[in-house]
Amino acid sequence: MRWRGRRGSGNIEDRRGQRGGRGVGRGIGRAGGLGGAGLIAVVVIGYFLGIDVTPLLNEAALGPQTAQTTQITKSDKEAGQFVSVTLADTEEIWTEVFRREGLGPYQPPVLVLFKGATNSPCGGASGASGPFYCPGDKKAYLDTQFFTTMAKRLGARGDFAAAYVVAHEVAHHVQNELGILSKANKIRAEVSPAQSNAISVRIELQADCYSGIWARYAEKRFGSLESGDLQEAQNAARQIGDDTLQRNAGRTPNPHSFTHGTSAQREAWFQRGYKTASLTECDTFRASSL
Repeated sequence: MRWRGRRGSGNIEDRRGQRGGRGVGRGIGRAGGLGGAGLIAVVVIGYFLGIDVTPLLNEAALGPQTAQTTQITKSDKEAGQFVSVTLADTEEIWTEVFRREGLGPYQPPVLVLFKGATNSPCGGASGASGPFYCPGDKKAYLDTQFFTTMAKRLGARGDFAAAYVVAHEVAHHVQNELGILSKANKIRAEVSPAQSNAISVRIELQADCYSGIWARYAEKRFGSLESGDLQEAQNAARQIGDDTLQRNAGRTPNPHSFTHGTSAQREAWFQRGYKTASLTECDTFRASSL
């Protein structure tokens, strides 16, 4: 991916290097307390499976943390620059898409870079939770160490694989801007856990499809894609499919527990977005099959 020397985004909130306090935000007391062993299990699952476990990491579970200054390495700085350029690309692309589709002005999200732990209205953000988008403050949260986890633990290597992660979280913001995310989450709160999971899968697959739209526009508008980049993104989509993650964790895949979709589904919907560059074609909620 060609990204060096290009414009970065002004919508980066860099919390790395700040003195740490409690890594927990508001609105998560309903999760209930977790004992030490339970907390460790949750963190391990989240870290290695790429599952957002922040709703379970409540204040009672984490407790106070010792204040300390986080050192920012050369690698951290480069990762921050990479994310900033990628975010800038998404801003230009989605501004153009919204204009073309007559959707009004696009209001880009802020992306919070942190290292270790930080606060969010959706709960505690930590390296264990993986990247996530919080509708409460319209911000995406990312510890760039997750890119290392992707490469070394999940087998998803390459800078375009990392860019796909950023684009996927921005895609959730696009869903939020279009009113899709709030409607879907409202329904999720009123149905059974299995039905809620099924809706979550459609949310995530649509975000994958929107990520494909971003990739198509990035290739055309910026010429930033290099040979093998699309394969890196597709491989990343495969490696973080629910069935693959559960199988790699030594578990038998359980479709009723899926929240993001299978590897085949995630790759297929990314490809669909890339090939069609159409929001309508990314409507997973009207799709008869995924």
